[in-house]
Amino acid sequence: MELAQTYVDGLKKAYSEHGREKEWNHFEEVMHGVSKEELEALQTLYPHLPDSLLQLLNIADGTYWRAYGDEEINLLFLGSDMEEYPYYLLSARQMIDTRDDFKRWGDYLITREFDDILVDEGICDDLENLCWLHFSDCVNNGGTSQLFLDFSPSAKGKTGQVVRFLHDPDELVIAAESFDAYLRMLMDRNYDFITKRR
Repeated sequence: MELAQTYVDGLKKAYSEHGREKEWNHFEEVMHGVSKEELEALQTLYPHLPDSLLQLLNIADGTYWRAYGDEEINLLFLGSDMEEYPYYLLSARQMIDTRDDFKRWGDYLITREFDDILVDEGICDDLENLCWLHFSDCVNNGGTSQLFLDFSPSAKGKTGQVVRFLHDPDELVIAAESFDAYLRMLMDRNYDFITKRR
């Protein structure tokens, strides 16, 4: 079974185990995969897009203020290396539209402008040639944390590594060495970002 489908099957089970099956079932009814045109546009920008992310988008093209028909969906779909902290999956269109956003507001992190901010040594310091795919925002609309696929690592990093930005205190860390490893990490943690409704 493909990794992305295994991940989604486990996520569905986690929603059920936390008494949130109604929420998941509704999402399952309205969701659909990415269009051929938008997938091709994303692949043109990012030729080394990992298969597991392609597969995930073919199952569900985003869960973050994502319009499916006449309904807007917000569904927690991902986590990170931060325990129990939830994230949304951006649609292919959102990934395309936010392509250069980090270069505009995160330049001080890439250039190491401040010595007291943690930036993993596997992350490059070349702002001009930075090639990141923004694929996820955290539960509070990305204000606290965002996730990226890094296609321009330093010599100490790996192409395709998952980078997590955290705000206050600011930091950039490598959360996983690949998107596959990232999904496996979330599965190994039993989807701990899904909790019971309060």
